Amino acid sequence: MLILALLCLLLPILFTYSAASPELTVESSLYLSRAASIVMLAAYFVYLIFQLLTHRQLFEAEDEGGDENIEAEEVVIGFWSGFAWLAGMTVFTALLSEYVVDTIELCISQEQVWIELFIILLPIVGNATEHAGAIIFAFKNKLDISLGVALGSATQIAMFVVPLCVTVGWGMGVNMDLNFNLIETGSLAVAIIVTSFTLQEKENLLPSLLKILKSSAVARGVRPGLLSDP
Repeated sequence: MLILALLCLLLPILFTYSAASPELTVESSLYLSRAASIVMLAAYFVYLIFQLLTHRQLFEAEDEGGDENIEAEEVVIGFWSGFAWLAGMTVFTALLSEYVVDTIELCISQEQVWIELFIILLPIVGNATEHAGAIIFAFKNKLDISLGVALGSATQIAMFVVPLCVTVGWGMGVNMDLNFNLIETGSLAVAIIVTSFTLQEKENLLPSLLKILKSSAVARGVRPGLLSDP
């Protein structure tokens, strides 16, 4: 799924460098982005049906230690209590995220801090709940669930949120496309490659170290002025 998202994000960028005129580039990139967004949304819903309904057994984590070592966890709260907590924390997290974004925009406008700090800070704050859940599952030696949380979040943003914004903007008359900066798209490609190594070598610490080094390199590479349009 992430490979498909990367392909759809690369197409408008590649078309930009191959078009004859700037006017044709903008119009064609917008048309291509809208078509790719529809494809991405359709693929995401098919993926949900495949994962949750038709082939659910393929995504269930296998027990590595055997059934005899598994202790049954007691149910702490009921369904409706959990739903109420989830709804409340979602609203609370949304309000905090809006406050953080407004603060970041103010700081950047006043040039008090570098934008590279918020390239790393904003995703961490926005996905704080998912990060906490992934860490908790990792401490419980449930690495499959931990990786599933991280990959599920990335797939949701790349295959659902981004194309949904493009299609909603299309309906509202706002021209939005998938033409992200070349540095950002390249960073996504590197992240997907490193993640594939992590999935193949789950018990090897080298892929995790590569992910940390990759994030550090991206943070130092994204400097003010590098992301501006030529």
